[in-house]
Amino acid sequence: MISMLRMTSADRTRKQGQAVLEVAFLLPWLCFCFVGAFDLGIYSYALISAENAARVVGMYASSSTSVAQNPTLACSYALAELKDSPGVGSTSSCSSGGVVNVTTSYLATGADGLPAEQVSVTYKPTQVITLPGLMNGALTITRTVEFPIRGS
Repeated sequence: MISMLRMTSADRTRKQGQAVLEVAFLLPWLCFCFVGAFDLGIYSYALISAENAARVVGMYASSSTSVAQNPTLACSYALAELKDSPGVGSTSSCSSGGVVNVTTSYLATGADGLPAEQVSVTYKPTQVITLPGLMNGALTITRTVEFPIRGS
């Protein structure tokens, strides 16, 4: 009975080899899952940042009709809100082909019947870790807000 419970050195070596094979087969999948979770976190942060940038620019643009007509300052507010996002630095500018694009438009009648300012912020985050077949940097986030104009 006692001899059946004892493992020989060949049995131990066989079990250790099996464990090494299991780890070797699972390690690429674990790395893939970790990288995917990391990229998902970066994109989630980019989505929240774009929402905040649209909100900040909308609040700024709704302060008066004269302020709503200044897209350069609206762009600087959006860039300040997105400054820590991937691909956006202190030297970025808002352009139609760039990483960040801000458009403002005056609405004579908004959703509640009052004059309003509509702001759209488009952000193209850069992919931190490139994996073949996973979006390949094709994600574009656009957030649009509408605020009634408070003053004239």
